[in-house]
Amino acid sequence: MNATHLPDTQNTKDTRQIVIDKVGIKDIAHPITYVDRDGNKMPTIGNFTMTVTLPEHVKGTHMSRFIEILNDGPCEFDSGNFDKIISKVCDKLESNTANIILDFPFFRKKKAPSSGVESMMDYQVTLYGTLDKGEFEVMMKVVVPVTSLCPCSKSISKYGAHNQRSHITIKAKATKGETLHIEDLIDLAERKASCELYAILKRDDEKLVTERAYDNPAFVEDLVRDIALDLNNDEKISYYRLESENFESIHNHSAYALIENQK
Repeated sequence: MNATHLPDTQNTKDTRQIVIDKVGIKDIAHPITYVDRDGNKMPTIGNFTMTVTLPEHVKGTHMSRFIEILNDGPCEFDSGNFDKIISKVCDKLESNTANIILDFPFFRKKKAPSSGVESMMDYQVTLYGTLDKGEFEVMMKVVVPVTSLCPCSKSISKYGAHNQRSHITIKAKATKGETLHIEDLIDLAERKASCELYAILKRDDEKLVTERAYDNPAFVEDLVRDIALDLNNDEKISYYRLESENFESIHNHSAYALIENQK
C-alpha cells in the first residue's frame, strides 16, 4: 500500500467528549546547546517531556512530531528564548496549549579558592515552559550543592562542629520583560552557604574551605531566610520556591526548610 494512502487513525473522530489535559512524550534524551550568561555555548544532554492539550473530538496526537521538533536544526537556546521551542510545539501539533519540561546538567568552570586550580562543577537545572492561549510562562529551577555547618554544634562542641553537604533548590519565574540566568541563582545560593563546593581541591584549598565553613555556620532555617531576603528584593523575580535540605552527618534524616513567595 502506498504510504500516502495509509489510514491516519489518530486523526479520526473521538465520540467520548473528554478533553485530555496533557498528552505527548516523556523522558526523551536529546543533545542540546545551552547559551550561558556570558554567551558561551555549552553542549549537554537534555531530558524532555513535551505535551499538548488534546481536544475532545480528536482520537490521538501526532507523537512523532515532538521528535521532529527536536531534530529540526540545532537545539540551541538560553533562558531568555526558551519560549521559541514552545511555540514550535503549538504550531507543529496544531494546539493552542503546550508544555515542556527540560532537565539537564549545567557545567560551570570554577577556580579553587587558594591554589586556583580549575575544574568543572555540575548543577542540575530544570526549565518549565508553558504556552496557553497566547500567554507564555517560563520558570527555572536549579539545585545547588553546598556545605552547611551547624551553629549549635559549633557552640557546644569542644573540638569542632558537624557539617554536611546540602542541596539548595531555587525555582523562580522572571518578571515580565526580564531575563533570569542560571548563574544568578547559583551565585546567590553559594554566597549564602557556609561554604561552596569545588570539584578539585588541593591541601591548601581544603584547609581554607574547612575554616570558611567553620566561620560561617548556618541552620537550614538561616539558609532559606538569608536567600529569601535577596530574592524578595530582586525586581527581576516575580515568584520563587526556595528549599534547603541538609543531609545530616550525625542523624539518619535530613533537615529541611521551604519558603514560597508570589510577589
